[in-house]
Amino acid sequence: MIRIVIADDHAIVRAGLKQMFAIMPDMEVIAEATDGDSVLETLRRSLSDILLLDLNMPGVSGPDLISRIKAHWPTLPVLVLSMHDTAQVASRALKAGADGYVTKDSEPEVLLHAIRKVAAGGRFISSEVAQKMALMATSNSDLLPHNALSDREFAVFKCLVNGLGVNDIAEQLSISNKTVSTHKARLLEKMQMSSIAELTRYAIDNQLLD
Repeated sequence: MIRIVIADDHAIVRAGLKQMFAIMPDMEVIAEATDGDSVLETLRRSLSDILLLDLNMPGVSGPDLISRIKAHWPTLPVLVLSMHDTAQVASRALKAGADGYVTKDSEPEVLLHAIRKVAAGGRFISSEVAQKMALMATSNSDLLPHNALSDREFAVFKCLVNGLGVNDIAEQLSISNKTVSTHKARLLEKMQMSSIAELTRYAIDNQLLD
């Protein structure tokens, strides 16, 4: 039996996943989490075989959360289930330690196969994302300005281009306003831009908006 922890802040998503897993004879949902802190707390008190993780949740999330999980539970398989199908986002998650990456628009059979493979110690990337990552590896995309950002700077960048203010970003990422402002200044400098409007146009052009 594969014991699954689902981490997603959308109740409808969690309910749908639980319904699907309930009819699988080899899968069991043992716990749920809705933000970064509850993921860590849930893992401390649960004996799980795999964590099914959404990238965007309140508090610590994305590559930062994956890194923390792997620091405490290095052998726990982490399968990302995300709305993002861009190579850049997937690459950051995998570099942080994720063992697999599946998009939320994948067919249920793909997700079930990914869970079984990752829980058994393998790795899995959905075909669409794998193709985009292959294209990125053979192109000059590494030269794009946003790829020079640290994971935390990229997280702030994503929040900014999605319309969040400094206070909202601080709350979502569990950091101080001053730290957000520092990251904002650094990422603008690294990307050689001077305004959020420029960042947003860049995000649209490179399909980085949620």
